[in-house]
Amino acid sequence: MSEAILVVGGCGYIGSHVVRQLSESGRRVVVYDNLSTGFRDALINNEELVEGDLADTAALNRLFEKHQFETVLHFAAAIIAPESVSLPLKYYGNNTRNTLGLLEACVKHGVKRFIFSSTAAVYGLPEGGIASENSSLAPINPYGTSKLMSEWMLRDVTAAHGMQHVALRYFNVAGADPQARIGQRTPEATHLIKVACQAALGMRESLSVYGTDYPTPDGTGVRDYIHIEDLASAHLHALKYLEDGGESTTMNVGYGRGSTVREVLEVVKEISGADFKVLEEARRPGDPASLVAQADKIGQMTSWKPAYNNLKTIVADAWRWESKLAGR
Repeated sequence: MSEAILVVGGCGYIGSHVVRQLSESGRRVVVYDNLSTGFRDALINNEELVEGDLADTAALNRLFEKHQFETVLHFAAAIIAPESVSLPLKYYGNNTRNTLGLLEACVKHGVKRFIFSSTAAVYGLPEGGIASENSSLAPINPYGTSKLMSEWMLRDVTAAHGMQHVALRYFNVAGADPQARIGQRTPEATHLIKVACQAALGMRESLSVYGTDYPTPDGTGVRDYIHIEDLASAHLHALKYLEDGGESTTMNVGYGRGSTVREVLEVVKEISGADFKVLEEARRPGDPASLVAQADKIGQMTSWKPAYNNLKTIVADAWRWESKLAGR
């Protein structure tokens, strides 16, 4: 039997797409998830699911003893940046402390490769609105800090124990499986494209735009939106990089171009054929005017090439998924 790969948090939005791609590429996957925000039926290829919490170190160690994993992909985390400001200890517990427990199990059981789900939030407010892997690390909320602390732990574990890792810093993930089998289902999701699709479906009375006076082409915030399929495939390329002997590194995952909030809303209205009420609100504290990836590194170090690098494609796949969820 082929070696099993452990995917922690594999029933969530991003994790489930990575699990699907791993399975479709012939890999054997074991998923560990507490199902707090994930869904059992997001595992569409009958992958083995072990329901458990990262805080349960005994259960975690039993799992490692059973499977002798050499590779771990870690997605489990709380991810809502504004919530992290009001509930910081939730984020340091879920994200930092639980990653520490997972890393202890990895070291104890001799894991060789670790791929970490990180975030562009580690950059905070980058100068000029563009972030490279060498940009200053200055997170402005506990979410970003909790992820950066995990990156630092990974760095030190690599130095002390030789476990090689790749930390992937995501920009704004969006969209869904093009066949609408899986997608973003987290309750109370805050992702702009999902919220806009829900507004177009009449599930929300209105949509709020926070800040219309930024120094951007139309005054609204600019973000680097990346299709979930391209983001997921970046993990498979990162895994191959490590299996081919690559050394530990950090890579941005984005397209290197941004779209304004107004541009996104216009595309959602075009794809859906529906209009919806948009409320213009004041800026939210801590929101950067622009956050775009300088993402050359991943293409230079792996063979990753985006296949869905088009805002209309991202929105069309999101719209198909949201329409399916709504029973339309």
